[in-house]
Amino acid sequence: MPSFYIENFGCRASQADGATIHGQLATRGLNPGSPATADYVVLNTCTVTASADQQARAALRRIRRQNLQAEVLITGCYAQRAPEEVAALPGVTWVAGNSHKHAVADILLSPSGRPASAPQARFIPLQTLQQPPATIHVGDIFAHTELLAAPVFGTGEDRTRPILKVQDGCNNRCSFCVIPSVRGQSRSRKLAEVMADINTLVADGYQEVVLSGINLGRWGRDLSPTSKFETLIEAVLEQTALPKLRISSVEPMDWSMALIDLVRSSPRIAKHAHIPMQSGSDAVLRRMHRKYRPWHYGEKIEAIRAAMPTAAIGADVMTGFPGETDAEFDETRRMIEDLPFTYLHLFPYSARPGTPAATSPNQVPSHISKQRIAILREIITPKKLAFARSFIGQTLSAITLRNSAHDTSNAITDNYLKLRLTGRYEANRWIQVRMEGEADGILTG
Repeated sequence: MPSFYIENFGCRASQADGATIHGQLATRGLNPGSPATADYVVLNTCTVTASADQQARAALRRIRRQNLQAEVLITGCYAQRAPEEVAALPGVTWVAGNSHKHAVADILLSPSGRPASAPQARFIPLQTLQQPPATIHVGDIFAHTELLAAPVFGTGEDRTRPILKVQDGCNNRCSFCVIPSVRGQSRSRKLAEVMADINTLVADGYQEVVLSGINLGRWGRDLSPTSKFETLIEAVLEQTALPKLRISSVEPMDWSMALIDLVRSSPRIAKHAHIPMQSGSDAVLRRMHRKYRPWHYGEKIEAIRAAMPTAAIGADVMTGFPGETDAEFDETRRMIEDLPFTYLHLFPYSARPGTPAATSPNQVPSHISKQRIAILREIITPKKLAFARSFIGQTLSAITLRNSAHDTSNAITDNYLKLRLTGRYEANRWIQVRMEGEADGILTG
């Protein structure tokens, strides 16, 4: 029986797409395999930064060194953005953009147009290595209505916390972001489908589900009749017995007071808010075409902290956006110092072809972007450590993870703190843990 191997890159939504493809191929009778032995290899790519493209190309080279016989299909955001570039990479048989990601199984297993596999041999003649041009399957992503969705169970310890994608695409037009052009318009899964998936996960014994999407807070706006993200959260609480729901990244304008109150009031919702910030400078946010001002953002963070004093609060922050001056960066620095963040995702600006920012004047040198990241890291590291240490001596709820070694087990608290437990505990269980100390930023208890 033929075998396949899938390697996913990028965000949780991409991971969810890969999980769906995995299920489609398994349903067709193919067996999961390793990159060194699989008959078919699928690289499910990201293109949010230039390094994401590089990672996909490096993975292709690595797999070709391990397995010259595999037929390779490259899909995902990189394939949608630059299909001809991807098709020209050595060893690629098919390119399927996000517009055709739902048809990956059909493309792989179609009898028409598939080149004959190279013979298994120690010496492979040069002419055998000269493959025909890759077949490209890419269409208009804005006419695309498919939404791939399957729970993602990850690897290692995170297999206890499935991620469920409920929304895809984005209607915003941030000047630095290529995602709308490769993911298409915002589209939502129907409420009944989401409830069915969560109830299935509950029946299978899972104790926490993480909701994800490209622009998660926009869930329901495209449905008929229209709905709101808060309605989805309320339905999870009312129509499922899920012990714990965790909400992934939601834009600041979608953290309504109703949503904040929902998270605050329910013990079944993890006390954890991730709110993209990007910059603390009003001028930079305007050039980015972000839909909020720094003072609006700050008010939202303070409202979340006031409602949930023990919540983890994180943000995405970009340095080096075109034209970012020292004074504008200093506004970001001061805002991070002032707001009650407990962690940050820091990254330098990366020019993406086709975005307005890519052709903007005054591109900031990469070494300056990295210097600014180092400055922000020096600010957030002690804040993160102080937040963790503030719970020493207290008892917190935590979910046990699959990884354990010797006489210790790993866990994650309701408010998103890493925890190392004394003793071995069965994975996928909510337990009460008394925090005894901290080592290298990880709580012990």
